[in-house]
Amino acid sequence: MKIRILAAIAAFIGLTFTACDDTTDTIGTSLTDNKDLLNVITDTFQLSSKSIIADSVLARNSTGYLGIIRDPETGAYITGDFMAQFACLENFQFATKDSILSYAQKKQVIADSCVLNLFYTNYYGDSLATMHLTAYEMAKPMSNSSNYYSNYDPQEEGYIRTNGIKSNKTYTLVNLNISDSIRGLSTYFPSISISLNKPYTDRNNKVYNNYGTYLMQKYFENPGNFKNSSRFINNICPGFYFKMKEGLGSMAYVTLSSIDVYYTIIAHTASSTGADSTYTKKVYTSFAGTEEVLQTTTVRNDEKKIKELASDNSCTYVKSPAGIFTEITLPVENINTGHENDTLNAAKVVLTRINNTVNSKYEFSAPSYLLMLPKDSLYSFFEKDQLPDYKKSFITTYSSSYNNYTFNNIAGIINYMADIKAKGIASNSNWLAEHPNWNKVVIVPVTPTYITVNKQSKLVKVVNDMSLTSTKLAIGTGKEDSPIKLTVIYSKFNHQ
Repeated sequence: MKIRILAAIAAFIGLTFTACDDTTDTIGTSLTDNKDLLNVITDTFQLSSKSIIADSVLARNSTGYLGIIRDPETGAYITGDFMAQFACLENFQFATKDSILSYAQKKQVIADSCVLNLFYTNYYGDSLATMHLTAYEMAKPMSNSSNYYSNYDPQEEGYIRTNGIKSNKTYTLVNLNISDSIRGLSTYFPSISISLNKPYTDRNNKVYNNYGTYLMQKYFENPGNFKNSSRFINNICPGFYFKMKEGLGSMAYVTLSSIDVYYTIIAHTASSTGADSTYTKKVYTSFAGTEEVLQTTTVRNDEKKIKELASDNSCTYVKSPAGIFTEITLPVENINTGHENDTLNAAKVVLTRINNTVNSKYEFSAPSYLLMLPKDSLYSFFEKDQLPDYKKSFITTYSSSYNNYTFNNIAGIINYMADIKAKGIASNSNWLAEHPNWNKVVIVPVTPTYITVNKQSKLVKVVNDMSLTSTKLAIGTGKEDSPIKLTVIYSKFNHQ
């Protein structure tokens, strides 16, 4: 136990001294007596890196990205479309049939109107850019057991209902039909509103005056289909696909979508004499697209431009959504050569950012969070909803003070790679040829979710970053002058 504690202390102090460019020659003797002499050794290795194209990423995200923009730095065009399902509260109920005005007058449940709202909390680009989208009714629901990637095309995969709703919408993110005073209120939540008031024909060829009437009449036919979100999605409303048609200049970050059904009820009030009086009241019911149901973004990148950027040998890129990652080769064999009996305590790597030289108010921001993980785990990590374990995967944040990203200790992944290589070769002489990525890691932009537990922040979820980010990183050459270096610390106990 004493040895483990001392080794850990040595690694910590060693990293501190390395950062300050001081010598570590006497750390061992300062921690132990001559009977248990701890030798601490530091070394530096040159890393090589390159850009790799992220063909697609798992698009499991609570935010939908909608728009078409052009990266002012690279000239690359990015289009965001998304699919959304809608939730139904447990044991949902409309107002009683007898209280609905249309039923009292015509013995029919009829909605006054129906609107699909896409609420956004943030956006990129020009809020006055004119954009055009199409909302398509889905023919079937997405599957909770399937993985939908950012290059998934719902139309090609048969998810769009042939004769279903196809509603076009022209919009700007700033709704000039709403006064400045209303838009300035803290309670105002901007949205893209799509009318669903045209006559609607369901799968049984029954015609309704609008989509809201369809939802209401389906409820009174069988309230059980509105008992929970699963039954609602599978039997009533599979969802909608929002696809950009034209326009350039804005990307909305849609954090909540809803189908709002408006109708009129007959309300009652008691007078001072005790007699009831009636009046009509307009009400609405919402079915919301939330984190409890699926929402996936489809990204269309400028493939030609992305290939051009990835082939740039002056730097590497980290670019989202689903754009470019940085791959780094770790010299695991060199790190372990001559240190077979030593303990690798710490390994630190710093990725330096190259500043954008294009002056634009619409410049993409640098990714806030980067994840390092083995290249062979690039897809399984997200599919299995894993979290960084700081043994094989690590998350770090951008430092604006130093303009870099620092992974303070990735010794775990180096030890892991050395171990799998040794075991692999022992069982299979062709293991290295069959596992060309065994010593490669990938740097991926991610979006983490933290919660506060007992006043401490706890990481509970990590997903691919689907927002608009981009940065250049100094490229590693693997040579003496490489801008990417790995500083390592070994320790060894000599018993006298």
